[in-house]
Amino acid sequence: MSKLIKINNDYASWIKHLSLRFRQSQIKAAVKVNSEMLKFYFSLGADIVTKQAESKWGDGFFKNLSQDLQDALPGVKGFSETSLKYAKYFYLTYQEYVINRPQVGDGLDSLQKMEISPQVEDEITPQIAAQIFSIPWGHHKLIIDKYKEQPQKALFYVHQTIKYNWSRSVLLNFLDTNLYERQGKAITNFKTTLPAVDSDLAQQLTKDPYCFDFAGLTEPYREKELKEALLQNITKFLLELGNGFAYMGKEYRLQVGDTEQFLDLLFYNVELRAYVVVEVKVTSFEPGHLGQLSAYVSCVNHLLKKPADNATIGLLVCKDKDNVFAQYSLEGYNQPLGISGFEMSKVMPANFKSTLPSIEDIERELKD
Repeated sequence: MSKLIKINNDYASWIKHLSLRFRQSQIKAAVKVNSEMLKFYFSLGADIVTKQAESKWGDGFFKNLSQDLQDALPGVKGFSETSLKYAKYFYLTYQEYVINRPQVGDGLDSLQKMEISPQVEDEITPQIAAQIFSIPWGHHKLIIDKYKEQPQKALFYVHQTIKYNWSRSVLLNFLDTNLYERQGKAITNFKTTLPAVDSDLAQQLTKDPYCFDFAGLTEPYREKELKEALLQNITKFLLELGNGFAYMGKEYRLQVGDTEQFLDLLFYNVELRAYVVVEVKVTSFEPGHLGQLSAYVSCVNHLLKKPADNATIGLLVCKDKDNVFAQYSLEGYNQPLGISGFEMSKVMPANFKSTLPSIEDIERELKD
């Protein structure tokens, strides 16, 4: 570090600003390189498919192509047999969303002319579909592994990755827990109790069932144990709840008249600009649960909600439910309420813990 940067604030500030601009340029360059590489992989996949390369050049085609490309481009990574097969599936998965697709023999200019088909499906806009070439190749490979023959589902995960800036591990978690099938599926009365713009957003922020695998409980477990396990893994719990949830407290105390009321879990959602009261039950759904939840929602509206906040939402998460019965049960309430189930596919059996060595056993084994 020079003396000048230590004694001259203007100079030091300029150096800091230059460093920031350089980092921003690096990020932009990386994004541009990623986009161009994705377009190349797409065009490569198109070549493989349109040339009918596998049938034309035999079973060893991908092995030969991999070796020949590596020989032609020494030191360049990304041409393994696996990568070439991914390129083929990348093209097959998204081909219907891309127009001006490169044809066999087209040059580099064809990559620049690739556009997105604006009307593949009504809900797909050019801006959203363009995101196909925006997420990292590693993310695409994870999506292709599961949904290479289901482009609509694949595009859902592309969109979510862009919208919420998912890392590869977060994407993998939601692929493993089938977010596409769960998102927005809670039984609710939002359409009749919230303005249209809020009801759609609130519905999309729900899931059914919620996946609590991360709790790591053994059966049987009590309600208190489940809540404690969820809060001990609060980061994963918030991730599962969805975007915009901020944790406010458990057994949240409200002074209501001469009584004290304790809410199971209280959150605030910044996208909805609303409090969300969550009640967790380890039993099947019962109509009586809604009465208690509705009362808590009303209390929060009176005691915590500010004029700028939207209506408080109540979410009941039960071990299981009958969807028809749950929907009928909601009809008598004018508070926005939702009902979801939860699952823990990785719950250990009750006798599993007894088969594990204790700390004393491990220490004794090490001494021996």
